[in-house]
Amino acid sequence: MTFSGKSFVLAALAGLTSLTAVVATAVPASAVTQAQAEATFRANGIGWTSSGGCTNRNVATCTSFDGLRQASVDGAVTLKRASGCALTITGGTETGHASGTYSHGNGYKLDFSRTSCLTSWVHSTYAYQGLRGDGAPLYKAASGNLYADEGNHWDVTYFTCGC
Repeated sequence: MTFSGKSFVLAALAGLTSLTAVVATAVPASAVTQAQAEATFRANGIGWTSSGGCTNRNVATCTSFDGLRQASVDGAVTLKRASGCALTITGGTETGHASGTYSHGNGYKLDFSRTSCLTSWVHSTYAYQGLRGDGAPLYKAASGNLYADEGNHWDVTYFTCGC
């Protein structure tokens, strides 16, 4: 098939429009795959668990890292190194969490098992901010990252890779 002049430009624009549609629905460039996140967590001694024993982000009982932002991955690693606590991730990008700009689904949040080590670290290191709208005690790191004590786990919002 050959194109000339105006028909070439129209064909190129049609292809660009299709490409733009695909890119617009793709995961953000700063997001990682499940395998990339797992490799980083494993290399840094961070564990994870899933009540459903799966990683599908479309199943609420799974723990998925698909689409997690690189800053969230790095933030978890920073938390592990700074706190010295054992960390177990119990929630990632899977469905079933509240929506919003800085949500689990958009790759900004991770849930961690609530341990005495992590709780002590958060309480002694970060500034208490009062209660979140849902009543969870909220703590803020110097980096701006937020730690909400949801009772049986810590809900962490990573705006940056610092903790």
